[in-house]
Amino acid sequence: MTTATYGAGLPSIPPSALAAPIAEVPAEPVTAAALAAPTGAAAAGHSTQAERVVAFARAQIGRPCVWGAVGPGSYDAAGLTQAAWKAAGVMLPRTTQAQWGAGVQVSLVDVQVGDLVFFHDDLGHVGIWSGDGMVIHAPGPGAFIREESVFYAGESAIKGAVRPA
Repeated sequence: MTTATYGAGLPSIPPSALAAPIAEVPAEPVTAAALAAPTGAAAAGHSTQAERVVAFARAQIGRPCVWGAVGPGSYDAAGLTQAAWKAAGVMLPRTTQAQWGAGVQVSLVDVQVGDLVFFHDDLGHVGIWSGDGMVIHAPGPGAFIREESVFYAGESAIKGAVRPA
């Protein structure tokens, strides 16, 4: 039996590349260290708005994921993020690709609770950063909304983050 080390063989992104806001979908994956719990100003407390977003999303954990669903009984990924931010007073567009442009893109080292984290080259999936390397998301039809590691699909699947405004 062979034992692999998580992250072994993955390319590293220099800290200087992660410090600037993301202008477009990055070509290379993000390192695990870049998505560790934020420190300094980013960790110093979160807005009431972000807390409402995460509280709403956590209240949906266990509900079914249904393609095209926008709640309240079931959601798809973009439907969940849209409903969570609506609960905090912010209207987001309906699709993941449109949500990518619905706020300020932030460096993954500066991600904060409530920020949207996008996955896959086509930005086809989105979750809500809940802190400590975790996201709340609707994984896909037949699954249930859950909170899990941002690395659930592997480091290379993470494409960027947006802070809705």
